[in-house]
Amino acid sequence: MPAIHKILIANRGEIACRIQRTAQALGYRTVAVFSDADDDALHVKMADQAVHIGPPPVQQSYLNIPAILDAARRSGADAIHPGYGFLSENSEFARACELAGLTFIGPSADAIELMGSKRLSKIAMLDAGVPCVAGYQGAVQDDATLLREAERIGYPLMIKASAGGGGRGMRLVHNAEELPAQLRTARSEALNGFGSDELILEQALIDPRHVEVQVFGDQHGNLIYLGERDCSIQRRHQKVIEEAPCPVMTAELRQAMGEAALKAGRAVNYVGAGTVEFLLDNSGRFYFLEMNTRLQVEHPVTELITGLDLVAWQLQVAEGQPLPLTQEQVRLDGHAMEVRLYAEDPAQDFLPQTGRIEGWEPAQTSDTRIDHGLCEGQSISPFYDPMLGKLIAHGATREEARRKLLRAVQDSVLLGVQSNQRLLAELLQHPQFISGEFGTGFIPRHFSDHPCLHAYVPTAEELAIAAVLFYQAAASKHRAPLKGWRNNASVPLHYRLGLDEQDWTVQLLAETEGTFKVQTLDRSLDLKLIDHDERSVTLEIDGLRQRHACRLGSDQLWLFTHPGSLLLEDRTHEVIGSQTSVSTGTLKAPMDGAIIDVLVSEGSPVTKGQLLMVLEAMKMEHPLKAGIDGVLQRVQVKVGDQVKNRQVLLQIE
Repeated sequence: MPAIHKILIANRGEIACRIQRTAQALGYRTVAVFSDADDDALHVKMADQAVHIGPPPVQQSYLNIPAILDAARRSGADAIHPGYGFLSENSEFARACELAGLTFIGPSADAIELMGSKRLSKIAMLDAGVPCVAGYQGAVQDDATLLREAERIGYPLMIKASAGGGGRGMRLVHNAEELPAQLRTARSEALNGFGSDELILEQALIDPRHVEVQVFGDQHGNLIYLGERDCSIQRRHQKVIEEAPCPVMTAELRQAMGEAALKAGRAVNYVGAGTVEFLLDNSGRFYFLEMNTRLQVEHPVTELITGLDLVAWQLQVAEGQPLPLTQEQVRLDGHAMEVRLYAEDPAQDFLPQTGRIEGWEPAQTSDTRIDHGLCEGQSISPFYDPMLGKLIAHGATREEARRKLLRAVQDSVLLGVQSNQRLLAELLQHPQFISGEFGTGFIPRHFSDHPCLHAYVPTAEELAIAAVLFYQAAASKHRAPLKGWRNNASVPLHYRLGLDEQDWTVQLLAETEGTFKVQTLDRSLDLKLIDHDERSVTLEIDGLRQRHACRLGSDQLWLFTHPGSLLLEDRTHEVIGSQTSVSTGTLKAPMDGAIIDVLVSEGSPVTKGQLLMVLEAMKMEHPLKAGIDGVLQRVQVKVGDQVKNRQVLLQIE
């Protein structure tokens, strides 16, 4: 195997940055690829060289195999690292790299092809003696067959896209009446996301733990496992918190799961980094779920408890070197925990968010690690997965790791787009999570109606800070001293501050030396401005001093609120009542995306809650429904149209 000199990373975002850090530290040159949407991305700035590969849609850029191979040729790269997602589990891409004389940093194309099919991999695992969940994994895919097999398996059951992952093309079905519609949706998502609408059916295990084993193989026949990760805290089958080791793991269970994972790897002569995922029930029985033939998003928790660099191992194995350790030499030290930071709004059913990163100040200490691909001023587009980065902490115990991670979540400043930051903090503080006794049903059970999933209501302190900052901005425009400027010392100013559809009144009286009296939400506060620049403000409210990161525009304020960001608007001079009602006859796009289905036509009657259109954004389908009963007067978009956030799609009278 020839030595590697220059590595092209066929990916974007945080994983592209993560791979570059190790590759560059080991002396390799790196090449980034980017679409039009990522022209200002951090992974592009970090690389030694970067090659533009196409417009934003993934099929024309990050899934465009000829464009990526051409980028490797033009840059002189001799190896390609696929990261995770995109082409990382595409056997055609692995073969194309080999034919082009490039080292593919991953397993063989045959292993990718077999394990990339949930249907074929499950058949192979049954043959290899790996325990599997009962289900249907046959080649016949018509509705009649699937309906018949569902009756045999029994309800509840899971529909899964055979080629899928990340929760796309996956549906939980409770009864036979739901099945036909859920099959249609799963097929559509699978075809759009993975290019195959093949499905499997499996018996649904109720509230199991999701435990995965990290395996690693080399080209000399060595295959070991590096402990396990618990990924049970999930939302819609997407992982939110991962940790290692599993809180309920025993030495005997770890060995049994590890040996089952090695059986899976040996069945395909596995080389490189891979993960064998299992479902673990309350009685200690475990079942094969799938094998991911790539580096996992959550690999950092394994790195922190083993002290290893898995990307460095990938590069060594790709160059033909043997594994650095034997199974007996693997040691697990302490506990590590990771959360995924997403650009999404939990108060809007986790709707992905787009926008511009106005502020990004990740909290980092010696025992925390933040993997991200963000820089201030960067745009978050609708074309890619909404995950922005990962926050990871290590401690001597699980509780120490949890406490450190909670502080990192609370202190990492993200301004410009809404995120799941408040939800992450609440999850980490929940007594059931702290106990370690939970399964995949944790979020649906304990957070179905949690306050952090509702529209945020600012506190009196936050409204007071906003009023003072808007006041200071007006003062600077009048070229007056920033502290104590006022028109009349005895006359308070009245502000109307807004967030989404809500407004709050704030009364502010400016006093000397930067002190203010503020009344809002039936409270009176004494506030003193200590320091203020374009990135932060330090204030003393009722004797308590604290710094807040912020970004102030002409009539908008992004304020960091420990944790999470808050966008407040100065609506003092707006006409009251100009806000649009939620139950309106105008349907607007909730975010940037593409229209993939229009189910109604002009002149047809519609009822409140009726599905009208389907919007695809950030690799997920979002149903758009009518807010009122009425008659459809005008449809302003068609299938295939790219739409902007708040763009009018149709009108109902």
